[in-house]
Amino acid sequence: MWLRVYEVAVKGRGKRFAFERGAKVWTKMQASPIRIPTVSSDIDWDFCFHLSQQAKIPAYQRREELCSSSGSGESEEDTTAKEEKTTVCMSLPKEKLAQSQKKIAQLIKKKMNTQANKELIRCVILSRIIFGEEHWKCAQAVASLAYGYLTLRGLPAQAKKHAESAKNTLLTWKGSRTSNKEKKEILEALVMLYYTLGVAWLLQNCGREAYFNLQKAERNMKELKELFKGSVRKSQVSEKDLTIALGRASLAIHRLNLALAYFEKAIGDVIAAKGDKTLDLVSLYEEIAQIEQLRRNHDRAIQYLQQAYSICVSLFTEVSPQTAEASALLAKAHAMSGEAQHREPQQNSPA
Repeated sequence: MWLRVYEVAVKGRGKRFAFERGAKVWTKMQASPIRIPTVSSDIDWDFCFHLSQQAKIPAYQRREELCSSSGSGESEEDTTAKEEKTTVCMSLPKEKLAQSQKKIAQLIKKKMNTQANKELIRCVILSRIIFGEEHWKCAQAVASLAYGYLTLRGLPAQAKKHAESAKNTLLTWKGSRTSNKEKKEILEALVMLYYTLGVAWLLQNCGREAYFNLQKAERNMKELKELFKGSVRKSQVSEKDLTIALGRASLAIHRLNLALAYFEKAIGDVIAAKGDKTLDLVSLYEEIAQIEQLRRNHDRAIQYLQQAYSICVSLFTEVSPQTAEASALLAKAHAMSGEAQHREPQQNSPA
């Protein structure tokens, strides 16, 4: 039978049909937003791919097929056995999804970023099988993958591509009537998605696009806080991360006063959460000092850099790389301050 099919395919119109169909499949594969790797060594994993086609068939249609097959000579026991087998088959992707989600956190903790990113890809595949490509759960998995490409791999182009592919689905589901639990997860996914887009644009030196997307993330974060009375601690993107990103985007578009306000807020939040001697403050003090230098407030810049230097001395030794860097920035700030004071009398002197 297969030999006959092959002979027909290579003759006349059959050959043309096979070529055109192959071209269509190749075009569709190129247009796919997700590149799915092959995992040939995992038998259960391959089995999940075979189930993907079955997952696209509506449940009522599968029931009709079972009923029609039972009427063609199969007993009721055979039909029940088939239904149980289908249930067991579909439970396998759900179990694997839960395993992958748990494994991601473990891999990130061990700083195995590439392996964690691969597990995020598996989560996308399994979510497609379980929920379907147009479901918000699948879009949520794609948004997580985009965030992974940004934070784990440092690949902004890939991050933007996946984030854009998930955006429309999440926005559609947000606008529909959902439970509070679903709305919370969708809002968290949107915060992560717009944060990913914003930082990715920022890494590609596109300040306006970065600020535009980060503003959307901020609005969704505000809506999330209002819905759950300020409880956003378990979100993937923290308020501190978003505030810092907004400060950097504001600096990129030369809105210095706005950038200063964002960094002051981030510093205040860190001090309230971890105290005034935490290492998290060092980079914030160094960045806000840069803003003050651009605003020609050299004394304020020196004060911030002195605070960064004192934290490094208290946490490390005087010869540590962190302390040396803070010391170099402080010395440079003093030099810039002296040059500015030296230039001012010349600018004000009579011609």
